[in-house]
Amino acid sequence: MRYDYQTADPTLYRLLREHAAYNRNNPTEAESLLWDYLSADGLGVTFKRQHVIGDYIADFVCLTSKLIIELDGRYHQLEQQQIRDAQRTEWLESRGFKVIRFTNEELFHDVNNVLNTIVDNL
Repeated sequence: MRYDYQTADPTLYRLLREHAAYNRNNPTEAESLLWDYLSADGLGVTFKRQHVIGDYIADFVCLTSKLIIELDGRYHQLEQQQIRDAQRTEWLESRGFKVIRFTNEELFHDVNNVLNTIVDNL
């Protein structure tokens, strides 16, 4: 089953898809680091990055496991962003996805723990 355009608002899908493509071509340092591990298929599953699901773009998603990984930079510490992140997580989880979040600092300082947590959630 596809989880992109079929669940996205048709009026927003083109914009979301363009934004996702931009993000794939211009990843943050943290996204590049994690993608190096996820894209190698070393975890035994396939991940997509910057993938449209509904009206959102998931940083990384394993569609077969319905696992979404979000990397949070500093702006995610802002109260308004935390509210938006909670709403986003609630919507995604209501569609059967599990969402796990890591800060960029967690990834940079303890990548093994991040990878172990991902494996535990697969």
